[in-house]
Amino acid sequence: MTTPDNPQNQVPDETPQTFAEEAPGSGVPALAFDDRAKKSWFSRLPIISHLRQSVGLQRGMLITGLVLCGIVLICAIFAPLIAPYGFNQLGTSEGNFGSKLPPGGTHIWGTTVGGYDVFSRVVWGAQTAVAVIVVAVIMSIFAGVILGLISGYIGGWLDRILVVIADAVYAFPTLLLALVMSIAISGGQSSAWGGIAAAAFSITVVFIPQYFRVVRAETLRLKAEPFVESAIVLGASKTRIISKHIFRNATRTLPLIFTLNSSEAILTLAGLGFLGFGIEPTSASEWGYDLNKALPDVTSGVWWTAVFPGLAIVLTVLGITLVGESMNDLNDPRLRVRRKAKVKNTKPAEVSA
Repeated sequence: MTTPDNPQNQVPDETPQTFAEEAPGSGVPALAFDDRAKKSWFSRLPIISHLRQSVGLQRGMLITGLVLCGIVLICAIFAPLIAPYGFNQLGTSEGNFGSKLPPGGTHIWGTTVGGYDVFSRVVWGAQTAVAVIVVAVIMSIFAGVILGLISGYIGGWLDRILVVIADAVYAFPTLLLALVMSIAISGGQSSAWGGIAAAAFSITVVFIPQYFRVVRAETLRLKAEPFVESAIVLGASKTRIISKHIFRNATRTLPLIFTLNSSEAILTLAGLGFLGFGIEPTSASEWGYDLNKALPDVTSGVWWTAVFPGLAIVLTVLGITLVGESMNDLNDPRLRVRRKAKVKNTKPAEVSA
């Protein structure tokens, strides 16, 4: 028989607890913290997490932007299956398509003055646009983040030189700098991947200062935080501090900058093509180049050669911008629209004697 005076001999109570212990100082049951910690990595992804917490107009903007971006991605990935003809195809075994055919029949969006199918050119143009965005933004993120981390943490003369160079590049107009870089890289004439690389490199030079400035500012703030100072006291190397402690915290805003810069990359690529420094029509399809070639047709009543490539540019930029602006609003607590709390009338549980 056990007594309170001899707690070592007490038999443990096998009855399961019906309450959750509260986490210290939080007022929230510890089980709730366990559930939050067990959330899948998929639910913490930037777009997925924003979609879960969005509501009202912000949710509508985000979904609309995702739908438009999804259509562009589907066209880019499945262009050979969606487009009825090739981007440089002028006819079939039955003969040539013809010039300036109106929309309808076998050519639902008509043909251009050169005899290309407009619908096929627009669909294949999505592939070129996505390729330029991916290459340009990834390269600019890679270079801008590394330079920003090194400049912000090391400081000194290296920081001053990098800041001056970044400010000088950032002061130039985006399209003008991209135009100069495109001429220097490809000479205005290029193949498909050569044109994509030339446009991507020219856009990368423009975007590097933006990532550099953001990451550098965050690095300057983070290196004065107590956890970084503790790592220094424990003898951690600069490489470990930058890669393990500062990198993850300094790059939280990069998904937002990525979406905004993607829309700017589309406009820069279209501007290069419109000015005649884009990709040749026999190498790949590009919306800005097609829009440039369609300008003389507008005065003669041939509107379809300019409307559809222009709509592709507008809708793509609109979709990316809606996603970026929605993410910006959801990241800012002052702009975020919160869900209304649902009050449930629950009866207290009866305690059995």
